[in-house]
Amino acid sequence: MEEDNVLDELLRNIAALLNEYPKAIERRAAMIHASGKDPELAEKLVKAADTMRDSGNLYLTWAKHFAAQAEGNTDASSDEDETDDFGI
Repeated sequence: MEEDNVLDELLRNIAALLNEYPKAIERRAAMIHASGKDPELAEKLVKAADTMRDSGNLYLTWAKHFAAQAEGNTDASSDEDETDDFGI
């Protein structure tokens, strides 16, 4: 049962990092935009943050699916909607 706790903790850590990463990219884009140095790069970074948010959502869905299977839940579904985890 201890391994289940490890999986749950890892999932929480993964979710937190996947949530924070696009925010950090957006903050960097805002800094670049505010400096006026490279507006094209700032725009690319905003799009990259959106892509990373979507990718993180997909990754987390699969991670939860496999964690559920590892816990013996053979009915684990990959159809869960994780968009709330990322504010989408």
